[in-house]
Amino acid sequence: MQALAAYLMRGRAQAALVAATTAILSLLAPLVGLISAGVIALVSLRLGAREGLVVSGLAGLISGLFAFATLGNPLASLGFLFALWLPVWLLSLVLRTLRSLSFTVQFGGFLGLLLFAAMQLLLEDPVRYWSEILEPLRDSLVQSAILKESGSRDLVAEVARWMTSAFATAFYFQMLLALFLGRWWHASLDHPGGFGEEFRSLRLYTGVGFLGLGLLALLALGVGNRWAAEGLLLLTPLFFLQGLAVIHALVHNLKASKAWLVGLYGFLLLGAPQGEILLAGIGLGDIWMDLRSKIRPKDA
Repeated sequence: MQALAAYLMRGRAQAALVAATTAILSLLAPLVGLISAGVIALVSLRLGAREGLVVSGLAGLISGLFAFATLGNPLASLGFLFALWLPVWLLSLVLRTLRSLSFTVQFGGFLGLLLFAAMQLLLEDPVRYWSEILEPLRDSLVQSAILKESGSRDLVAEVARWMTSAFATAFYFQMLLALFLGRWWHASLDHPGGFGEEFRSLRLYTGVGFLGLGLLALLALGVGNRWAAEGLLLLTPLFFLQGLAVIHALVHNLKASKAWLVGLYGFLLLGAPQGEILLAGIGLGDIWMDLRSKIRPKDA
């Protein structure tokens, strides 16, 4: 990956070509889009906001030409620009300016909240909007005998009720992962190990923790269940990332085998969503317990 980072830094053309190519490939494999946005993050962090915008524009031009050649409409490339590159460019600008990964992560959560609020305001009926999008999928699953006709519409309606908050949550979490990738590349070129140090010290503000506790209390009391649950869903990636930072820090401080981290990620993949919820709980508790301070590095 360091070799790829060095290649991206050879010039605008190389960075824009990789960003555009991986963005196009993300239509087939969505996670490849993280690489595309990570390229913009790397360029913006290392060379500045202006260069990040220039590379985004060039990548948009390349993807636009591809969209015109295949779809006959170059405007399809605007989706890459606004959904992939500009949000992560903004996060990179915040990180480059303030040099605080913790603040930038929480700012990403704020962007997710803004997206959620905007969709609630702009969509006349969010549930109906998502139901219409999910309807072809429902038909396909019914025809494939994966779902039964009876009850399938109620299931789609229930999923549609959660789609706005789920979409906003997935959007900003994806942007944070792309930012992490770009920052990792950046550190590998200028300060190997620097990103690991920053991530292990990731800490949310106490106010975010109190907000999470308040929403949990509302759920326990049965007050505003839907809004409280959607609010917790939006906050969960923040607590999850802090929990992940805690585990990374403990493994590092104890000089434990990296196999523990391999096992952790395997658990998260196989134990979803329970594993993610557990780690989010650790992250929430760490806001007050400060687990990392309890175990100092062995050579400290």
